[in-house]
Amino acid sequence: KDADVVIGTSSGAVVGAILRAGELSLSSLIGDAEARDELAKTLSDHIYRRTIPRGVFRWIRHGVMPGVRRPGLQLALGSPALYSTDGIADWVTHHVGEEAAAGWPEHPTIIVAYELEGRRRVAFGTDDSPDVSLADAVAASSAVPMVFEPRSIDGTRYVDGGVATGTSIDLVLGSDEPLDLIVVIAPMGSGDVRTGSRFYEGIVDRLGGTALEAEVETVSTAWPDTDIIVLKPDAAVLEETRPNPMSTSRAVPAFIRTLRSMRTELARPEVWSVLERHLLVPEHR
Repeated sequence: KDADVVIGTSSGAVVGAILRAGELSLSSLIGDAEARDELAKTLSDHIYRRTIPRGVFRWIRHGVMPGVRRPGLQLALGSPALYSTDGIADWVTHHVGEEAAAGWPEHPTIIVAYELEGRRRVAFGTDDSPDVSLADAVAASSAVPMVFEPRSIDGTRYVDGGVATGTSIDLVLGSDEPLDLIVVIAPMGSGDVRTGSRFYEGIVDRLGGTALEAEVETVSTAWPDTDIIVLKPDAAVLEETRPNPMSTSRAVPAFIRTLRSMRTELARPEVWSVLERHLLVPEHR
């Protein structure tokens, strides 16, 4: 909650917003659900809010046609989808409160989205970004192409910030002073090779890993005295989320696997020694 800077993209935007409000806890993640199936239904009902697919011709003009000339993720940008991001905005509002959701956190908070018309990364919460509400920014940042329809804010459409980059940690360089410690949670930056992976999983892993390495190098070069800890999912976590990492039915097993993975990762001497130096008061070391 009191971190000097919080940067969130996609699901990280949801977590970042709730964290800044001081409401991030196990109960905020699972609510009143007491069983795996109950939690899956709660998440599905709240987040996956169906809508009528629209914008087909605009997608063909601005997504498909450029995508044919330049194959890649461009093809999916702006695509019609079955789900609205209204459920995501309401989820944030429920956890942080209406006043906080309609405004912006007091401490530096950056929510990353991708503007379709301008074909550019937008860092909401920075000086040169549009003035939007926290709920709108999170919804825009979480609008995964072909799953959620683009989030329209003041006539401009945005999709998931992961289209540009998975972490956007280079944005910390906008801080007035170098930070002492940066903790990066990079679910799309896995370096593990997945056994029997589908073709798109390998592509996503390579793209995410390459972008992450480049951003870490950029920050390390600019701030050589800053400690950077990168937390990535291991093979067991990735296996629990396949073939669809957004499946609500996989939420509980993926969460349990992640807890196990993070316990192992944080306990590594090279990681714990850094955290101990920065986060523990002297008498507790």
